[in-house]
Amino acid sequence: MVYGNVVEGRFLQRPNRFIAHVKVGEETVIAHVKNTGRCKELLIPGTTVFLEHHPHSSRKTDYSLIAVQKGELLINMDSQAPNKVIEEALAAGWLPPNMKGKVTALRREFTWGDSRFDFGFLLNGTQALLEVKGVTLEEKGCALFPDAPTERGVKHLHHLIKAKQEGLAAAVVFLIQMETISVFSPNDQTHPAFGEALRQAADCGVSVSAWSSKVTPDSIVLGCPVPVELSC
Repeated sequence: MVYGNVVEGRFLQRPNRFIAHVKVGEETVIAHVKNTGRCKELLIPGTTVFLEHHPHSSRKTDYSLIAVQKGELLINMDSQAPNKVIEEALAAGWLPPNMKGKVTALRREFTWGDSRFDFGFLLNGTQALLEVKGVTLEEKGCALFPDAPTERGVKHLHHLIKAKQEGLAAAVVFLIQMETISVFSPNDQTHPAFGEALRQAADCGVSVSAWSSKVTPDSIVLGCPVPVELSC
């Protein structure tokens, strides 16, 4: 996934979850924050950030905040990016672990039961469900999800378990929006119910995997598999 017309800036403040004030050169601009999560460990005053500049658009602001520098790590924090990255990977023949075969009838925002999953497709003629979670929280080389309680995420996992029990192929992929990550774990301290649901899903045969991303200021693509540690 490639962004166009990316500029560097210095983060000043985030008045609300939708916008940020950023210093670009000598000008202070308002940027749309493409992530409604807390991101308090990322958006610190003075931090280097990267904005996509799209002038003359119909949006309220000409800038979107897409990445932030955290020490030596460059972290993409665009919440729309993970699905696009995985969609590109699927088109190139990539599949989550434990899924093998030919993908047909690929659809985004696929509804099964009363849940809507990021992707639905046929895998060798069998219905498959794939949920993608973007990960931006990092602590000492460990990527963690979620960064805030997510009842919707728990519901998705329970429905993936049900789908697997009914004979469908089911997977959840955690796309870590940065490189050089040693391990991924559920963030039990923030939301114990999500961690428990993830462990149940893995025990029931749902494919659970984590992948790093290759991130530059103006791009993000699928990287390497990252070990998943599920123990609490």
